[in-house]
Amino acid sequence: MARFEINSPDMAAMGGGVTADILFEMGLVAATGRDCDVDLVEAHKWLNIAAIKGSAKAAQLRTEISDFMSKTELASALRAAREWMTQH
Repeated sequence: MARFEINSPDMAAMGGGVTADILFEMGLVAATGRDCDVDLVEAHKWLNIAAIKGSAKAAQLRTEISDFMSKTELASALRAAREWMTQH
């Protein structure tokens, strides 16, 4: 797997170069706390978007993560993904 250097979530908004693999990587970073605090809401958001863009592994991990989230957190993650998709 290629390594993607993404310094901030805002980089995901950089036009058509955003692939499901990049979005999956961003979800993985948030889920594992690599170079940041663990944030399951943010992880679910990016994994959901990656799944929408065709990543089966993102869909699987998104489902696993949702088991550890409250209904409020899940609703927040879904809303954030929907907003991101609307803007981009």
